Amino acid sequence: MDATGQRGNVHDAAPALSGKSVVHVVRQFSPSIGGLEDVVKNLALQQKDRFADVKVVTLDRLFTDPATRLPGHEMIDGIDVVRIPYRGSSRYPIAPSVLGEISNADLVHVHAIDFFYDFLALTKLIHRRTLVATSHGGFFHTRKFARLKKVWFNTLTRLSTHQYDALVCCSGSDLELFNRIAPRKTSLIENGVDVGKFGDAAAHKPRKRLLTLGRFSANKRLDRLLDVMATLCATDPGWHLDIAGMESDLTGGQLLDMAEARGLSESVAVHVGLSDAGLKALAAQSSFFVSASEYEGFGLVLIETMSAGLLPVVEANEAFSAVARKHEIVRTVDFADCHRAADALKARFQDLREQPDLRENAITAASGYGWSAKAREYEDLYRAVIPA
Repeated sequence: MDATGQRGNVHDAAPALSGKSVVHVVRQFSPSIGGLEDVVKNLALQQKDRFADVKVVTLDRLFTDPATRLPGHEMIDGIDVVRIPYRGSSRYPIAPSVLGEISNADLVHVHAIDFFYDFLALTKLIHRRTLVATSHGGFFHTRKFARLKKVWFNTLTRLSTHQYDALVCCSGSDLELFNRIAPRKTSLIENGVDVGKFGDAAAHKPRKRLLTLGRFSANKRLDRLLDVMATLCATDPGWHLDIAGMESDLTGGQLLDMAEARGLSESVAVHVGLSDAGLKALAAQSSFFVSASEYEGFGLVLIETMSAGLLPVVEANEAFSAVARKHEIVRTVDFADCHRAADALKARFQDLREQPDLRENAITAASGYGWSAKAREYEDLYRAVIPA
């Protein structure tokens, strides 16, 4: 294992499940970019030399570009990726041909609570595979359709969960939620993070430059970030915000229009679909990671950006607050109060000028989230549920 805890041997103390095959099932995968995709890819990378076979089954179109059909089979960084067709909406894409892709699996690992989760549970008497799932925040990322989601969770999700051999929650809030419907099935394994991806990339001298990463979705509350930027720039036009991610509820053009409406055309840049190298280049110009997100399943991007040396000033949602309780380098604030959030950023900039070692403190805090240890936890879980 290297110094960052990335992509080495998982562990040598326990025997590898070398004769077993694992299929990861996830609705979106590379070339899609996002936290869920990143988790599945890093876990599969850790596992591909530990098992007889590791495969990812995903959908053949990206939700951001549904008109383009992707190759049905592809090798990505040594991972066998199979893509299957679907119909219906991105909220609940229907893809029953997944059954044909799991027939030889010793264990099927379903990621997120969606059609795949329900369908593979309801058809377990047919496929008879060992089922493990990771919650990834469930489907409560926004308050939209909150009443319907609650009913769905307490009926179909509850019924489906009984067919799983284990359910992994990636945050304390997920664990609390799923313990209500299946306390004997749940365990906590927080997501690992590729702490080498942006490692030590942040600007070495304090800069009034903010970076936010993630899908341009409603729950990220990018409008509030722009309001805070308007407050900052009203007295100091030296502040700058880079918004990077994939289009979702909002497009890049809409975000630029929102920035222009606030007089921020010269102070805000929007970047759609950047590669990891492009994101690392943005981090190299920045000193702070900001997020006004109302909901996060774990806070993956928070840890990734801390590994770069960016100081986090983020919304006090459950996931970010959990990380803040462990690491005082993380500052939480209510971005709905744009003046208080702006004051927090100005104070943090002054802190960085007076304490340049804060950059290194962020990197050190992130270093404990490497993927090797997390893959070991998953392997131990698999060993407990796969029949001898």
